[in-house]
Amino acid sequence: MSEIAEYVHHGASRITPQILRGVYKKLPLLKVEFTQIHAPKFPHLVDQLEFLADVVEDFAEGQADDLGYVAVASAAFALIYAHRQMDLIPDSVPKIGLADESSVVRTVLIEHERMLAKHAAKLGIKWESITVKA
Repeated sequence: MSEIAEYVHHGASRITPQILRGVYKKLPLLKVEFTQIHAPKFPHLVDQLEFLADVVEDFAEGQADDLGYVAVASAAFALIYAHRQMDLIPDSVPKIGLADESSVVRTVLIEHERMLAKHAAKLGIKWESITVKA
């Protein structure tokens, strides 16, 4: 398992229902923040973050009971990580500042692909438009 996957697993394992509720409450702010990301080197990042925000929102509102808690906790961890001001690679570093956020998000999407792809289909979203396959 890669170091980034281990990092995501560890972070997701710390997402309690209380933390998940806190992320849910902050989703409007987070969604606006994510739309402000300018990442030409990571063109799917904004769509991926918006999708993961929708996953957390749908789960919290009882509209995604088919998703496992681990997948939702991983999505919440990715959102928290993308929001943090201090991360592995400072966002201010030209061209690569968002590489760590992209890696965390992609790890969540890859590891929970089956469940998340089904949820995307349920929302009428083409999975290929969320992943880097587009």
